[in-house]
Amino acid sequence: MRISEFTNGKAEARFRTAYEHALTRLWPGQRTATTVPTAFGATRVLRAGPAHGQPVVLLPGSGGNALMWHAYVERLAQRHPVIAVDTVGEPGASVQTTPIRDGHDAADWLEDLLAALDVPTAHLVGCSYGGWIALHHQLRHPGRTATLTLVDPAGLADVGRRFYTWVILGGLAALAPRALRPRLARAVGNSAILEAELMTLMRASTGFRRRLPLATTLDDAELARLDVPALFLLGERSALHDARAVAERLHRLAPAARVRIVPGAGHSLTTDDPAAVLDGILTMAASQVS
Repeated sequence: MRISEFTNGKAEARFRTAYEHALTRLWPGQRTATTVPTAFGATRVLRAGPAHGQPVVLLPGSGGNALMWHAYVERLAQRHPVIAVDTVGEPGASVQTTPIRDGHDAADWLEDLLAALDVPTAHLVGCSYGGWIALHHQLRHPGRTATLTLVDPAGLADVGRRFYTWVILGGLAALAPRALRPRLARAVGNSAILEAELMTLMRASTGFRRRLPLATTLDDAELARLDVPALFLLGERSALHDARAVAERLHRLAPAARVRIVPGAGHSLTTDDPAAVLDGILTMAASQVS
């Protein structure tokens, strides 16, 4: 298997410049950037908030990085240490060196990272693909997770043509002139394309080749093993899955988990309804006092 990487040095330099520009523009307040060695490559994290306590660890969705959480950091850091992660294999400041073959490898990467950061327990927050990684980590490395907040996570149902169509249409809409994007965002159901700085960064990542495994569906036995406090936030109009069918499956297999379908929201839940996502993260973190 191959690793995710830039096609050439020019593409990498263009992205790095855009990344640092977006970081300067978007990230509120003070931050500490740390690069941590793992078995799968050097992983960049951005830290904010108090030095002590159980941290909130933020994992981005596919094609994203720590900056997707920029609107959440200030509020979260008022109460908790925050660690926002550039997932290895995604376009960000991390550098992959070893292939990630499946969910087990992704879980092992996250375990390496948390151990290297000396994080005994954490409140894991995963969006989409990041939620899939967080679920696999809890199943493979129980004991490290205090709570899970999963924002329209992948891996709960098989992905159909509707989702790939949504991704393609969103990508095309993001390339449109800025004045047209609000109308297009409503038409395709993707509010993330209104994030101008992140869309500029996305365009700068066209020279990046992502080679991470597909988010395969967790089976019934795996979901039944979920035994930590968990909140599933599902977009009512998500293109990733049928939110009501997924909610029923979770109620049946993981009855201790909390499941909330967010009205009117789609798969871009972090930008469709940031108040609901922020409230969910803070509620879960407060439910387990460090």
